[in-house]
Amino acid sequence: MLKWDYTLYLVTDRSYIGDRNLEDCVEEAILGGATMVQLREKTASSLDFYHLAVKIKGVTRKYQVPLMINDRLDIALAIDADGLHLGQDDLPIEIARRYFGREKVIGISVSTVEEALLAEKSGADYLGAGAVFPTGTKTDAKLVSLPELSLIKKAVKIPVVAIGGINETNACDVFHTGIDGLSVVSAILARKDPRKASAEIKARITG
Repeated sequence: MLKWDYTLYLVTDRSYIGDRNLEDCVEEAILGGATMVQLREKTASSLDFYHLAVKIKGVTRKYQVPLMINDRLDIALAIDADGLHLGQDDLPIEIARRYFGREKVIGISVSTVEEALLAEKSGADYLGAGAVFPTGTKTDAKLVSLPELSLIKKAVKIPVVAIGGINETNACDVFHTGIDGLSVVSAILARKDPRKASAEIKARITG
């Protein structure tokens, strides 16, 4: 498995960008410091998801930033994505790995130490832990406190990325739990200047 930089992990959500172009927003976020991108499309048709994934892959390849696909193994395979991110209710990681291969990265969403340990045992390459704060992108998400996040990180040997309501004002507190990166959605994509937003968050956690 490649040693990726999980520091600033952008997860897409087109509901935040208005009439702007997602490819442009992703490119600006990368230029501002985003180190990974996850394409998340919960309502798009398979065809639309595929065409969008091809476009976003063109952007991430340009800057040599890994592209993850959320949930959809078929889309990840179709575009030869770098990785796949699965939730607790998605396809079992063992099945996904059978088709996706050992050379690809698979991440799992977790909210407890028990889920984290099981995901690691099942072959996850990294964990997305949260939601750390209430978030509009997943209103039913279980909240994970900062002490719980720290316990998850200490319990496993694989990278842990925090997700859920993370922005420029709370980024430092979350990062100081010892995790490997922050997963950000609205704090970058809802801003008029995604490049500036990414740079501000990156500066706070690495400066």
